[in-house]
Amino acid sequence: MKQDKTYMLLGLAKRAGRIAAGEFLTEKSVKGGKSVLCIVACDASDNTKKNFRDMCSYYDVDYVEYGDKEGLGHATGTQMRASISVNDEGFAGKIKELISQQPEKG
Repeated sequence: MKQDKTYMLLGLAKRAGRIAAGEFLTEKSVKGGKSVLCIVACDASDNTKKNFRDMCSYYDVDYVEYGDKEGLGHATGTQMRASISVNDEGFAGKIKELISQQPEKG
């Protein structure tokens, strides 16, 4: 299996203490003004996607849907995660760049 650079960078950000993973901590980061980028798994529920999309729009935080819950969880050293908040400008910029370079899956 090919290593995904985005997941690798998320793991590095986790080790640096620059992300909050899980719905509760992601919401707390977004509402607390710490979040620079909110990542929601593509296989998260429609309700979860809508909640985070609306919240990020209100708090002016970048929002992307990427990967799956298992991949996001594995990248952050946990079982499954539907959402991640990146709380660092540098990491967020690089992650957005990597995601934009990914081919669309459909």
